[in-house]
Amino acid sequence: MDRYEQFRRAATDRGFPDDEIVKFADQLRFAVWAGITRDGEQVMGQFGGVPRLPVGVEWPSSANGSPLPFVASVDCALLPRAEGLALPEDGTLLFFLQHEDDLFAPLTADEPEFARVVHVPAGTETAPAAGPGEPGGERSLSASVEVVLPRWIGEDDFDNGVLEDLAGELQHAEELSELADELWPEQDRGAWLRLGGYCSRIGGQDTPFTQLTMAGVRSRHEAGLPDPERFGASDVEEYRLTREWVPLAQFYTESDYHYGCFLISTDDLAAKRFERMRSFTMFSE
Repeated sequence: MDRYEQFRRAATDRGFPDDEIVKFADQLRFAVWAGITRDGEQVMGQFGGVPRLPVGVEWPSSANGSPLPFVASVDCALLPRAEGLALPEDGTLLFFLQHEDDLFAPLTADEPEFARVVHVPAGTETAPAAGPGEPGGERSLSASVEVVLPRWIGEDDFDNGVLEDLAGELQHAEELSELADELWPEQDRGAWLRLGGYCSRIGGQDTPFTQLTMAGVRSRHEAGLPDPERFGASDVEEYRLTREWVPLAQFYTESDYHYGCFLISTDDLAAKRFERMRSFTMFSE
C-alpha cells in the first residue's frame, strides 16, 4: 500500500466525506528531506566538499565560462522512495549554483545560466573533480520521507482565486492535516537538502511559481499572443504550474541570506531532462 492509499483508507475510517478525502489527498506531497547523518544511519549523499564527475567531463560552468560552486550530491539508489517524485532509480545527482549571480538572472534562457544539475548514470567511471577555490566543508547526508502540504491549506487570506475556491471546498482541512501529521510524524531532522514537496517561502519576494507565471506572461506579450495576465487567468496559470512542476532541490547556500530552489516539470523529471530545470535563488532579508 502506498502512502496515498494509506491516507485515503485512514480518512475513510475516520468518517470524512469521500469528496473531501479525494481533494485533500490530491494536495498531499511526499518529499525526501536530507540532513546530517546520525549514528546508525545510511549515508546517501554529501553537502559541500568535492564532487565526483565523470572522467573527462569538465566542471560545470556558467555561460560566460565561470565555474559554478558545488552544492550537494545524492546517490539515487540509496534515496528513500517518495510517491509522486520520479527521481532516477540509480546514478548520482549533482547540484551546482552561483547564488549571487542567479538571484538577479532573468528567466528568459532555455536553461539557467548560473545553475546546473548533472545526472551521472550508474556504472560511469568518475573521479574527484578539481573545482574553483577551496572546497567547502563536506557533510554526509542521510534522508527520510516527509509529508508536505501547500501553505495555503488552513489560511484565511488568499491572493489567488483558485486557491480560495479550493479552500472553500475543504471544510475539514484542519482535521485532515492533523491526520496526515499523525500518520507521518515529523522526523525532527534539520533538512540541508529537500527533494520534492512544495516551495518554501523565503523572504518577501514573489514565490518561484509567481515568477514563473509572470515570465510566461511577459513571453506571450512579447510574442504578440493574447495576454493572460488578468487576475483570473494568472491565478489559473499559477495553480497549473504548481501541479505540473515540483521542487527538484531546495537548500541553503554558503551564504546566510541566499536560498536555492530548483524547479522542474514532472514530465522533464520523469524523462531525466535535468537541463530543463529552472533555478530561483531567494534572498531571506
